[in-house]
Amino acid sequence: MTHIRLAASLFLLSASALAQTIPTAVKAAEASIDPEKIRAHVKFLADDLLEGRGPGLRGSEIAAQYIATQFALYGLKPGGDKGTYLQQINFVGMNAIPEKTTMSLVPKRPEGQMAITLYSYDLKYGDDYTVSNRTLTPTVDIDAPIVFVGYGITAPEFNWNDYANIDVKGKVILCIVGDPPSTDPNFFGGDALTYYGRWTYKFEQAARMGAVGALIIHRTDLASYGWDVVKNSNTSEKTYLRNNKDPQLEAASWIQLDVAKQIFKSSNLDADHEIEAAGKPGFKAIELPVRLHAHVESVVRPFQSPNVVGILPGEACGGRDARNCKPGLDQAVLYTAHFDHLGFVPGKSGDNIYNGAADNATGCGMLLELARAWSQLAQSGTKLPHSVIFSAVTAEEQGLLGSEYLGQHPPIPAGQIALDINYDMILPIGVPLETNVNGAQRTTFFPTVEATAKRFNLAIVPDPKPSAGSYYRSDHFSLSRVGIPAFSIETGNLYEGHDAAWGKKQHEDFTAHDYHNFSDNYLADWDFAGNAKLDRFGMDLGWQALTAPTTLNWLPKDEFEPARKASLNSN
Repeated sequence: MTHIRLAASLFLLSASALAQTIPTAVKAAEASIDPEKIRAHVKFLADDLLEGRGPGLRGSEIAAQYIATQFALYGLKPGGDKGTYLQQINFVGMNAIPEKTTMSLVPKRPEGQMAITLYSYDLKYGDDYTVSNRTLTPTVDIDAPIVFVGYGITAPEFNWNDYANIDVKGKVILCIVGDPPSTDPNFFGGDALTYYGRWTYKFEQAARMGAVGALIIHRTDLASYGWDVVKNSNTSEKTYLRNNKDPQLEAASWIQLDVAKQIFKSSNLDADHEIEAAGKPGFKAIELPVRLHAHVESVVRPFQSPNVVGILPGEACGGRDARNCKPGLDQAVLYTAHFDHLGFVPGKSGDNIYNGAADNATGCGMLLELARAWSQLAQSGTKLPHSVIFSAVTAEEQGLLGSEYLGQHPPIPAGQIALDINYDMILPIGVPLETNVNGAQRTTFFPTVEATAKRFNLAIVPDPKPSAGSYYRSDHFSLSRVGIPAFSIETGNLYEGHDAAWGKKQHEDFTAHDYHNFSDNYLADWDFAGNAKLDRFGMDLGWQALTAPTTLNWLPKDEFEPARKASLNSN
């Protein structure tokens, strides 16, 4: 066991680290990063041939083999199963059949009014609600009361429990997306969304509490995206880990705000008042006089889909396979990007492919060009002090499942990975003058990130919309959960030749019209110079992490610090 002293020196890197001289060979490898090579990868991965790269489908397999082939060409060692680059994961795809799936709201008959006629309120699949059966069975029927549990959060550190004094076993919970409103950074992150606000947490906690179903109320202002994103993301096949032993919901649903208003109206309650009250201390959950009747019939598809993993072994392992390195010896750098997207819609006329060019063929193209540049560095005779790992992960769009599996089954122990840098959806619209490295400020590596950004003429800007909870929506989060210091490199709004208003408009237009839509296609006039710049920035940071004089860590009291301590002590 490696004994790690968590002294103050671990929490602030030394001044010598900030002034670290980057070797000439590293600078040459960074300079070799070619925007046109990134373009070529993006163009292929976003081609119609790959049919939207849906996990477990033909196009996804082509993408995985393409990435693995590039890793082999660059000379990376296989980091997957049985001497291959592929880390196979067992999944189950669940696709609700619209014409065979029904959902309706049925008000409870008032006491003493036996003769009253009750009318159910039938909901329309896709327009009013989405649903997925996470128990992985072909059919499920639900007839259960609805319990309004506010934000559906149990957070003892904030003295908050929406499930207090209410039994939801066998029932359906109704909850609001997001966190309780706050301007206090010490209370649910203030303006920033915490993991408690994410839809993934809502479903997980409802299942832990014994509910059979959950209805998340969608509001564009709270979710940070419109209903079309919810619909497009949840009416196609949803993917789950096949061997997950955690409790699961029979009906994990999103509903439109108007549907929630109908539920409250049927309960003689005002929706706006109830939602406002749910965000204040003292809220008490309530069982509503409305039942949910649902029949969910699904196509069940067991399949495998791989993460693709390649490794450049470092000198800490004697140049050998990093997986056979002595415990505690390596402090590797990991680069990640997801290669999956939403697949295609069979039988739809016109464009029916979610090509995912920006999301996330761009990140994969950047990952591949980084792998090539690092390989060039290693082949130049420069000794890598520690290993460098590259992983293109699957099933990100299904809830970060590929990276979750990678975090649980890393190619080397998590305590031997110093840092994860992730790339996700970098719009190729020019050379950025700003970067958002949300999450880096929570690590001891941040002073180095700041100094390096300055050298790269990149002003570090805060998360432009912290209420969207972007930190919890990309693959670095999965690595953080097992303790690895992790963040994504993203852009701000300021680009060369333009003002910030222009950049903001480009991002907003993409989110409004192309994000998770059929129109996210490769464009010939895209400018990948900015993607190359952020790759160089990431490579520079990676070298400094490999040669850091102290172990990288989360700052004291950060939510991921306990997991980091556990991983370091398990080496």
